[in-house]
Amino acid sequence: MLLASTAIAASPALAPAALADVLVDNVEGVTGDGKGGVERFEGFLIDRDGRIAEVYRHGDKRPKKVDYQVDGKGRHVVPGMIDAHGHVMATGFAKMTLDLTMAKSLDEALARITAWAAAHPDAPWILGSGWNQAQWGLDRMPTAAELDRATGGKPAWLVRVDGHAGWANSAAISAAGVTAATAVPQGGEILRLSGGKQPAGVFVDGAMALIESKMPRPRPEDRDTALGEAQLALLAQGVTAIADMGTSIDDWQAMRRAADASRLRIRIVTYADGVDNMALIGGPRPTPWLYDDHLKMNGVKLYLDGALGSRGAWLKAPYADAPESKGLPRMNETQLGNLMSRAAMDNFQVAVHAIGDQANATVLASIEDLSATYKGDRRWRVEHAQIVDPADIPRFGKFGTIASMQPQHEASDRTMAEARLGPARLAGAYAWKSIAATGATLAFGSDTPVEPSQPFVGLAVAISRQGADGQPFNGWQPQEAVSRELALNAYTTGAAYAMFAEDRLGRIAKGYRADFLFVDADPMLATPEQLRATKVMETWIGGQMAWSAAKDRVIPAKDTPGR
Repeated sequence: MLLASTAIAASPALAPAALADVLVDNVEGVTGDGKGGVERFEGFLIDRDGRIAEVYRHGDKRPKKVDYQVDGKGRHVVPGMIDAHGHVMATGFAKMTLDLTMAKSLDEALARITAWAAAHPDAPWILGSGWNQAQWGLDRMPTAAELDRATGGKPAWLVRVDGHAGWANSAAISAAGVTAATAVPQGGEILRLSGGKQPAGVFVDGAMALIESKMPRPRPEDRDTALGEAQLALLAQGVTAIADMGTSIDDWQAMRRAADASRLRIRIVTYADGVDNMALIGGPRPTPWLYDDHLKMNGVKLYLDGALGSRGAWLKAPYADAPESKGLPRMNETQLGNLMSRAAMDNFQVAVHAIGDQANATVLASIEDLSATYKGDRRWRVEHAQIVDPADIPRFGKFGTIASMQPQHEASDRTMAEARLGPARLAGAYAWKSIAATGATLAFGSDTPVEPSQPFVGLAVAISRQGADGQPFNGWQPQEAVSRELALNAYTTGAAYAMFAEDRLGRIAKGYRADFLFVDADPMLATPEQLRATKVMETWIGGQMAWSAAKDRVIPAKDTPGR
């Protein structure tokens, strides 16, 4: 469904008029102080441009006359959460296709696929995502023959939960023309049947394009719907801004269409999917802020390796559970340096996906090399930085490097990481505290739809190193847990800094955009269990309510009184 169809009309009781002064008072507020700590407040004034005009603490005088006043009734207020790494359109499409994230076994997954195919008889392909063979207890990848049992003769393509492998049935493999003689693309792998070269059904990283290039392309209206679904999911979790990692020109056009129609409520800072899309979207330079600070293209997203779960992460030593492999580098150091240089020469910000320790060492070396040529405030971004050789961790503190990391991955991946690496190689795994100690900025996100964008769950993991079950008892690699202050700032001020938005987003402070949340818990006092259960009651963007739990609906700006 389109975002417009999910909306409720705003009323004066629900959202104040646009272009009016609004006093939000009687709240228990906490925000980053811009110096790594936090500060508290009891109220704030929003001006007619949707910015914070004043912040009030205990005893401060309030204005005698305002256009609207919101009585917080003692509720907790925090800045809008910023997801430093997500995939907006993929999040929306995941809502529109088959979701296998909850399948606990291969048989359950096949049953879900059969049911989805029966419910969508007119779909030309069976499309979905979220499967995880480790969650099924399999020590191997699923096969095309197994998928055939649930799909019949209709092509099927299901992307793994990490987005770095896809599962095809025989019809999809045939439609793509993949045979035993098909060459493996650079940075990819075609899993083969034992004893031969026939494709087994799973395609990893660079090989995924063999199937995806033959799939039906989404229509513009499909992209519009996906963007609406993504916004609803994000706003409901208190995410007011997101860095979209891997934006295509088609994605960008969908975002522009939404903004033109006043349907883009969330703020999106995009990183183009490779230098070709970078040039198509930005041309000679990054775009300025557009649509009243709702859309901007900062730079480019590059992939250096794959993921641990599909053994595509590029390691310095072989996998403990696959000693014949060190992973799948998507390019070599020279190629990476050339692409980074191409972007940097036109002042595009560079964000590089690096999960394995060899990938992280390689991108850190490239940053060091390029920093001799490209001076100034570059804010080189390393996306994920999941497995880092302890010897390389100090390198994050140099050249303004940003570690863009996802706490929820640690909780989901810890047992798999132990199997892939072995216990002796875990010292630099998801090493948030050690990396922050180098002086590098931490920017926390979710990698949605790989993990749901749930910042308060991420906060709980960041301070506890535990999963939803409270395990392990003292936390996994507990020395890497971070303070509440650091965690909150990594989801707000740190994430804003990582996208060159620290002058307008991430804080409740004078001059900043009035993006804030009413929540039912104080993140500085709540236990990890309470943080996980935190409810977002209202999400405000630019001084206007954008989402309300009372109706579980997005409120379009164009429906706000006064427009």
